[in-house]
Order: sequence, then C-alpha cells, then structure tokens
Amino acid sequence: MFNPKSATRSTSILSVAAVFALTLSACGGNVANSGGSEDGSDFPSGPVTLTIGQDPGGSTDLIGRAIAENASEPLGVPIPVVNKPGANGALATQEVANATPDGQTLILLNASLIAITPLAVGEDEAVTLDDLEIITGISQDDYVLVANAESEYKTVEDIVAADKSFNFATTGVGTGSQLAQALLFKQAGVEGTDVPFDGGSPAMTALLGNQVDFATIQLGEAMPQIEAGTLTPIVTFSEERNQYLPDVPTAVEGGYDVPVSQFRAVAAPKGTPEPVLEELRTAISAAFETEEYKEFNESNLFTPHEVDGAQVTEEWEANAAKYKELVEKYEIDLGGEQ
Repeated sequence: MFNPKSATRSTSILSVAAVFALTLSACGGNVANSGGSEDGSDFPSGPVTLTIGQDPGGSTDLIGRAIAENASEPLGVPIPVVNKPGANGALATQEVANATPDGQTLILLNASLIAITPLAVGEDEAVTLDDLEIITGISQDDYVLVANAESEYKTVEDIVAADKSFNFATTGVGTGSQLAQALLFKQAGVEGTDVPFDGGSPAMTALLGNQVDFATIQLGEAMPQIEAGTLTPIVTFSEERNQYLPDVPTAVEGGYDVPVSQFRAVAAPKGTPEPVLEELRTAISAAFETEEYKEFNESNLFTPHEVDGAQVTEEWEANAAKYKELVEKYEIDLGGEQ
C-alpha cells in the first residue's frame, strides 16, 4: 500500500496516443455520438458527454460530476460523465481533441497537464491547448505541505534549521505537488528525496505511518486530518493565503518563488462553432450559480476561478513558461531523477 509510484514511466503517452490516432482514423476521427450541423444550429442534438481523464472519486472527477449535474437542466439534455484515466489525463484529452467539433464531447482539463507534465515528458508527448477550445475556467485547488503532527517540524524555518536530508511524498511525477515541493526545498537549500505516489491518499497514508517526513497534497484531501489533529500544515503554495487555512502562511510570504496551484477548465475540440461554445458557457455559468454547486465548492475547499477561456489560456501558458524557467534555474528533474 505504501509502495511509491515508479519514477520510470512504463507507458509512453506518445505510443498510446498513436493507438488512439489509428482508431480515430478508422472511424473518421469522430468519437462523438452526434453528427451535428456545421454551424451548430441543432445543438444540442443529444446527450453531451463530459470526459474526465482521471479515476472516479478524485477531485477532478467530483468537480466534473457536480458541473454535469447542475448544467444539464439549463442545457436541456443529459450530461453523462465518462472516466478515461491514463497518462495524467493526456489520453482522454487527445481523444476529445480528435472528436467531431460539434460540442457533443467535452473534456475537463487539469492545468498541471498543460503547464507541468510537459516538464516531465518528452516534447512529442506533451499536451497543449492548440487543439482545444476553452469554454470556461472552473476553480482553484491549493497544495499544502504537511507533516505528521508528532513531528518536531512545524515551520519551513524548522526544516531549514535541521540541516539534514528528508524524504518527501508527492502525488506523482509531473504534478503540481512534485513541482511545489521540489522548488521549495531547492530554494530553501534543503536536501530532499522525492517519493512519488499515485495520488494524495497513499502519500498521506505514508506520512501518517512515518514512512516519509513530509507530503505535499491538495488541501481538500489533507483538511480532514488537519482538523483531526493528526497532520500539521506548514505552508501553502498559492499566491495568497487560502481562505480555508487563513492562519497558514504561503511559501511566497516566506520569500520563496513557488506559486503552484491546481486549476481546472472545461474544453471542447478546436473548431467547435462559437454559438455552441456560447450555449455551453451559458449552461455551465448557470450551474456555477446554483446553491448546490456553491455548497459543493465549500465542502470540498475549492476556490471558484470561473474566468473566460481567453484568461484561462493566458494564465496557463504564463504558468507553463514560469515553471519551465524555475525548473531550469534550479536544475530540477521532474522525470524522477532527483
């Protein structure tokens, strides 16, 4: 249960994506369930599928299902959610990018796939926004560095003063968790070994079992243990203090250039007609305004970031450039060779 995810990537995103490409070619490149008109005048012509490239039950899956449930009524058709995990969401994203651009097939994107994963894989395997139309931003999910409550380390200053090497758990290779933790330790002059797990839950379990010294996980996953007094929050990695942990400082406050959060957005294949995109924006915006969805955000500690597609693209591309610069500056290898 505590075995970390191997840093060596066993499956090439490129090679698997090639299989998808051949499959798509065989069916004319259309994985959607509809043959809508080119101008989108008959949209929606049936259920609109929201594809999620992560396993059921995680933060991305929960967000997608909450949006689908609350946007279905204003859109006027069901929005079934289909999970297609693999390669940190790259496989699902590639499939949707190759779907018919009629609005009937959507993808829920994690910013880390666009801004961070390319730093851990080859250029030919990296996913970009070039083949997608961003419909809307969704929310922000912050990372927090935590220690076992029994640990003597309560602040970043405590960690630096220890002048020793540590093991730190992350939620996987090429994730915001890995990037944030590695950047903090490099800038603070702390020796550390990255132990990547397959998600926040096993990383946190390893920390609670004292198999690692620290873990950087998403706040929603850590908060129950923080509230129970079994984990100590040391620092968050957002630009500003998180509204759900107002007494915990940010790494930025401490003088560290580590602004790393997880952002999400909904996208459609490139070339989807603008009237269709606008209808989807309207339905999803209506979902954002429901009390049910607002309560969902609060209960899961998500900060709304419901910006338009142009702003999403600008922010994600700016983050990608900044992370690339920081990784090169501090000579960090996110591919697993720490």
